Amino acid sequence: MKRVVITGQGSINALGHTADATMQAMRDGRSGIGPLDVRDVDRLSIKIGGQVTGYTPEDHFTRQQIALYDRFTQFALLAANEAIAQSGLTFDGELAYEAGVVLGTAGGGLSTSDENFRTVYEEGKNRVHPFVVPRLMNNAAASHVSMVHNLMGPSFTVATACASSNHAMGQAFQMIRSGASRVMITGGSESMLCFGGIKAWEGLRVMSRDACRPFSANRNGMVQGEGAGVFVFEEYEHAKARGAEILAEVIGFAMTSDASDIVMPSKQGAARAIAGAIRDAGLNPQDVDYINAHGTGTAANDKTECAAVVDVFGRHADKLMISSTKSMHGHLIGGTGAVELLACIMALRDGIVAPTIGYEEADPECTLDVVPNVAREVTVNVALTNAFAFGGLNAVLALRKFG
Repeated sequence: MKRVVITGQGSINALGHTADATMQAMRDGRSGIGPLDVRDVDRLSIKIGGQVTGYTPEDHFTRQQIALYDRFTQFALLAANEAIAQSGLTFDGELAYEAGVVLGTAGGGLSTSDENFRTVYEEGKNRVHPFVVPRLMNNAAASHVSMVHNLMGPSFTVATACASSNHAMGQAFQMIRSGASRVMITGGSESMLCFGGIKAWEGLRVMSRDACRPFSANRNGMVQGEGAGVFVFEEYEHAKARGAEILAEVIGFAMTSDASDIVMPSKQGAARAIAGAIRDAGLNPQDVDYINAHGTGTAANDKTECAAVVDVFGRHADKLMISSTKSMHGHLIGGTGAVELLACIMALRDGIVAPTIGYEEADPECTLDVVPNVAREVTVNVALTNAFAFGGLNAVLALRKFG
């Protein structure tokens, strides 16, 4: 099997407009969650989110492009441009046919849907823009990334709710490892911070009105975010031959189904995914140093995830570091795993583990080392990143320090 490495990373989210800015905010333990600036915010019960601020589409795209690109597509393109620029790759000749893109999203062009429902139902208009369908379709971001960068290999979108990005990156990893592709652009993008998106999530009664506090006994729910994370996954020998800088190595992936409940997580399903990723990587549980948790800040998720970790790692669970960066950037739903992968790369490459901020009270059902409030400088050789979605869909990636 082929080895798979990461040679480029890009992001835009509530913590920053680049991958480096995001990682610096993670080091600082800085929150990007704040008051929402959306239409009809006064009609919402939830008025906070991890919103991308200081962003103007016209600074990055032409008027014609903006007419085609929903906000989630814009974010994906900006993150992909950054990642590909860092990798130094140009997709022409034979490589164009051996490179593709697989991205995750849950809501796709939800902002476009929201705007056009208003046009038809609220304003009473009988016509909408002819590009509504190309803007709102879930594969729009992946398609535009493929077109901008001449990626003519496998290109598609994965939609598995909050596990979408991890599933997408897992598919990219498997395609390169099997030899089906040489390079894959992968990650995820989401922009659900519009009136309709927030109102829908309000109905679930899982949202916090003030802050995201994963694993803290006084947590009171999740906070939505938006943005994108995109990476260049590359076959190792190809990267080595061209002298590429390697950020980390992807070494394992597993996915499972709870097959039990549409919203309540299962400890057994999560544990099987974690154990499967370790097994796929050829590791033992005691080899793992750090886990980037799904860590949503809801009681159901946090307790289930902690229990699953204890089941898999036994006594070694007490030696693990496990943190949730959702406490800083919010829950990007289908795009969240991609932004969280940055925390794993930072831990492996730079020896800095991002903290779980907002931690205030110990929870007797979540007694693991959650790296509370302050980043930690420590050597990390192996990291996992967890994603557990509504529908009982679980996806876990394993990464190793390179070199």
